[in-house]
Amino acid sequence: MADEAAEFTGTTAVREALRFDEARLGHWLAHSVAGYAGPMTVELFKGGQSNPTYKVITPEKTYVLRRKPPGPLLKGAHAIEREACVIKALAAVDYPVPRVHGVCTDEHVIGTPFYVMDWIDGRIFWDATLPRVSRESRTLYYDAINQTIARLHRIDYAAVGLREYGRAGKFIERQIARWSQQYAADSADAGRDVNMDRLIAWLPAHIPSEEETTLVHGDFRIDNLVFHPTEARIIAVLDWELSTLGHPLVDFSYHLMMYRLPPRIIAGLAGMDLPALNIPSETEYVEAYCRRTDRRVIAHMDFYLIFNMFRMAAIFHGIKARVARGTATSARAKDYAAELDWMAAWAWEHAQ
Repeated sequence: MADEAAEFTGTTAVREALRFDEARLGHWLAHSVAGYAGPMTVELFKGGQSNPTYKVITPEKTYVLRRKPPGPLLKGAHAIEREACVIKALAAVDYPVPRVHGVCTDEHVIGTPFYVMDWIDGRIFWDATLPRVSRESRTLYYDAINQTIARLHRIDYAAVGLREYGRAGKFIERQIARWSQQYAADSADAGRDVNMDRLIAWLPAHIPSEEETTLVHGDFRIDNLVFHPTEARIIAVLDWELSTLGHPLVDFSYHLMMYRLPPRIIAGLAGMDLPALNIPSETEYVEAYCRRTDRRVIAHMDFYLIFNMFRMAAIFHGIKARVARGTATSARAKDYAAELDWMAAWAWEHAQ
């Protein structure tokens, strides 16, 4: 993961296509953010967010600005207002998120809606084996991660003002339909995969009957977490773009896929010597989550993992389609597209 960390870590000069009128931004900040005082310098975070994210540096304080990308957008996509809403709601119950200072929906300021939040100075890990952490403390870091996702799923979303943040019930059914439709739409350019076709027929017939609804993050990975500079403690959870009301076990099993995926895709642990690294096993990690969420077991974990692998394969199928159309923007698009076949095969094998 070293090359990927270098690619995504830190900031760079703002690309021409993502520049905006900094004077207009400064005027808005001066009138909308308490304590703001320029002058400011604006840099672009390298990370692969679909919503461009900027570091705004002033003599006294550093902020993060997250905006909708310029240009035509799909309806409902890049809903930064939703991100700001959930972050503010979670901050009210002391969940580790940055403080949001303001939201601007006036496109005349920088061209698209945006929000401004605190910059959190800490550590982000792109390698799940935590090579920069002592062997003795790795279990503490994994315990902190486990505690943070379990706590999210125990938050009373109605009590924090998020009753209308999504739809309760039938979350898995809607997700299968969504990604099946996306796969079909992209098949003209990316072709069909026999295992994806099998999964699309298999998944709806095997959805567990147990319904649960909690707040879910949607992309809970180790590289979306900011740790304290020196302690095994999470001080911010980032990238709430996919958050909604959904099934907590779908959210947790997506996170748990780090145990099944090799590090060439995301920060994965497959093939690693976990005892030697002093990282908890998958079984131990699941048991810790169950204790924290008052569960005895997770009865249908295989199904949730199969669904999430199908979902990820559908995402990579979409990337393959964009490569074929010549519209892929990531330098690693072909690498991700190449993972499609084995992911779909893995999911179908486990479905059997």
